[in-house]
Amino acid sequence: MSADAAAGTGVRAVVEVLAKALADSPGEVRVTETQHEKVTLIELFVSPRDFAKVLGRSGRTAAALRTLAASAGERDGKQVTLEIREGR
Repeated sequence: MSADAAAGTGVRAVVEVLAKALADSPGEVRVTETQHEKVTLIELFVSPRDFAKVLGRSGRTAAALRTLAASAGERDGKQVTLEIREGR
């Protein structure tokens, strides 16, 4: 695995661990990672029941998750964007 792939995987793993800790249904948490030019897109899918909980009051929890993902990626020289979506 290249250093770039390992860096992205690390960010993905951190997001997954935190989301599973926040969710009432951790088994329904799914995280995907795709590369788009110079940006790594991390998509976090949570159950509809957990969506509001992961977003947090006024979006504060989501903002914290995005900041953490961006910081972890920046440390490895990557630009990371985190999108939070409702899974099925």
